[in-house]
Amino acid sequence: MERENSLRERLIDVGVDLVMTEGTASLGLREIARRAGVSHGAPRRHFPTHHALLSAIARRGFAELEARFAAAADGMASPRGQLQEIGRAHVGYALEHRGMFELMFRHDLLDSGTHASDGSRLRDSTLPLFELVVGLITRHRTDRAAAHRPGAPRPAEPSPAVTAAALWSNLHGLAQLWSWGSLPLVLDAPSPGGAPDDGRLDQLVAAVLDAHLGPVAS
Repeated sequence: MERENSLRERLIDVGVDLVMTEGTASLGLREIARRAGVSHGAPRRHFPTHHALLSAIARRGFAELEARFAAAADGMASPRGQLQEIGRAHVGYALEHRGMFELMFRHDLLDSGTHASDGSRLRDSTLPLFELVVGLITRHRTDRAAAHRPGAPRPAEPSPAVTAAALWSNLHGLAQLWSWGSLPLVLDAPSPGGAPDDGRLDQLVAAVLDAHLGPVAS
């Protein structure tokens, strides 16, 4: 059993290395098996379909992204500050690991049936991350309401979940447009090749938060 588990993890390790270095086009089942040093039929003992193996590889990406979110938010007192750091971590990860990020959010993997032996689905891996953002938005609104001047009008807002979905979509789009070169072009920024290092990423993430949460109170 230990040997079988070792093979399963080795196949995932090889897949992670491939997608990180060569992109999603490299993730053929035969190529993964070859690099793992096993026959092309061996992966079927652990992954009944190619999608099952791809989903297991993508789960590694979600686990790393979750760890980055936790590290980014650590030490930040305000929900708004945590959202700023989480947003930066989200876009930074997307730009640093484009192949893995593309795999993690592939529609055919997320919108699919069970692809794991424990009955879980890949899209379930996104829920803790999304719920974290929803919780921080809820806390931010509570803090803002406590500081609100009595009698001043308060604008109607969508639910925290809807705001989180819009915020997430905006960050995802920011990452995609930067990696494609569209944002560097319109902003007259250096050519894409990773996350911008001139403070522009912080400015862009802050602008996204302002658009969905309102500007930082003075």
